[in-house]
Amino acid sequence: MLRKISGLILIVLCCFFSVSCDSNAVFDTYKSVPKEWHKDSIARFEFTAPDTTKNYNLFVNLRNTDAYKFSNLFLIVELNYPHGKTVADTLEYKMAAPNGELLGTGFSDIKENKLWFRGYKTPFKFNEEGNYTVNIQHAMRKNGTVNGVERLKGITDIGFRVEKAQKE
Repeated sequence: MLRKISGLILIVLCCFFSVSCDSNAVFDTYKSVPKEWHKDSIARFEFTAPDTTKNYNLFVNLRNTDAYKFSNLFLIVELNYPHGKTVADTLEYKMAAPNGELLGTGFSDIKENKLWFRGYKTPFKFNEEGNYTVNIQHAMRKNGTVNGVERLKGITDIGFRVEKAQKE
């Protein structure tokens, strides 16, 4: 009985701290990946532009397990503006240390990675009012092969986050 109560208290405290400490988030959503992330599967996120006069940081968020066997990750991230403009980038992220240990935060076998998309070097502003769409697709290849990895193992969730920039 005491074990159940202490477990419940721990869950309530974690929820409280995760909600109360995140006042910068404007948009923060995850989509679950089935057992494997298929190369043709696109995670799509739609949101309305926040204040067009302020600066923001945009992030791709990933959760992965030790089933992820690569030291890096290549993603194609496409940002669709409300009035038809589209910007697509192929991005590379480091996912493991040289000794093979997975990077990211987390106490269990699931690691969470907050990966920069926009706002890192130069401030990002939503210069058009309306609805934006972000599409995220993996572009992984094994060394020496032309065809991509069809089914990427170890990624459990894909997310997208917009937060207020600390410096205006």
